[in-house]
Amino acid sequence: MVTWGRPPDSREMSYHLSPVAASDKHIQWLLGADGEVWVWIMGEGPGDKPYEAISEELIAERARLQAQREAEELWRQKEAEITKKFRDALANEKARILAEKWKVEMEDRKAAKVLEERIQEEFKRKEEEERKRGEEQIRLQEEQRAKELYWTLKQAQLHCQASEKEEQEWEEQLRRSKAADEERSRRAQRARDEYRRHSLRAIQKGTVAGLSSMFRELGQSHEQEPRLYHHLPGPGPPQPLALPVRTWERPLRPVSRDVIVRWFKEEQLPRRAGFERNTKFIAPWFHGIISREDAEDLLENMTEGAFLVRVSEKIWGYTLSYRLQKGFKHFLVDASGDFYSFLGVDPNRHATLTDLVDFHKEEIITVSGGELLQEPCGQRDSPPDYHPLFE
Repeated sequence: MVTWGRPPDSREMSYHLSPVAASDKHIQWLLGADGEVWVWIMGEGPGDKPYEAISEELIAERARLQAQREAEELWRQKEAEITKKFRDALANEKARILAEKWKVEMEDRKAAKVLEERIQEEFKRKEEEERKRGEEQIRLQEEQRAKELYWTLKQAQLHCQASEKEEQEWEEQLRRSKAADEERSRRAQRARDEYRRHSLRAIQKGTVAGLSSMFRELGQSHEQEPRLYHHLPGPGPPQPLALPVRTWERPLRPVSRDVIVRWFKEEQLPRRAGFERNTKFIAPWFHGIISREDAEDLLENMTEGAFLVRVSEKIWGYTLSYRLQKGFKHFLVDASGDFYSFLGVDPNRHATLTDLVDFHKEEIITVSGGELLQEPCGQRDSPPDYHPLFE
């Protein structure tokens, strides 16, 4: 809102009026020294009230006028009720007096008139008293209603201000969300670049799955096959593990521990899953079919970077459990095909399970987490938890 009026003394102004003709009426605006129409903002001129004070006065005045209109309507109803009440009462009393036999006689008419006048005065006095009580009641209702209307209008004003604040907060949230999306996009691009670099390094190190080398290993004669030993307790020299012929059809997903054990014996033992590289011994990080809780219990007192690999009950593969500084991470390792790879976090494919573990002793698993495999977590009980896999 703007206010037109006399400019402050500190500003040089000029004011011109052109002659007004009957056929050519127009207005010459008050101009400032800069040639622009001169205005000032309400609340900034000399003697102006602040906007908040004017707003409060307007709200209070609107509430007072509304309450006054409602009170006038209530009083008209109340006044009509009082008038009817006493008019009916007076008519009834007159009827009663006229019904008295003594009023028929002439000598008693004067006494009856005096009695009638006294009764009229009494009714009039009572009517005035009730009118005053009614007026006081209406006045109190009017004050109460004015307060209610004031707070209603005040709440509406505050709600409008809150809505403006919420809109500003929403715009700020939208801006932050857009910035977060851009940052996620940049991180995703960095992750893709990092994965590409890892893949190139994996190829250079010869850790990408090579089916030909695996077939050469599996095609060796029984006379040349190395004997596989593990750390199961018992007297006498370690017994060799026979490699069974694959004669069963694998289900779509593991359905029982017995099926998992059979899968491991028929598909994973020939691929030397869980063995140290170029040795006859089981790797210190390898564990059997143990639960997530058991894995975290084993890693509980170890430092960040400690890890173990356990046979999974969810997929045809394994779970790598990793110790964080505070907490744990669990990565699924797919072994359903002719290679080993992490599900969803690492595109690199490895010919053996040991290749995957050794690769991530030098290369992080995820860019965001920076996980490097450091200290293997071994067995705690005897016999070891992988005992059923090698029986």
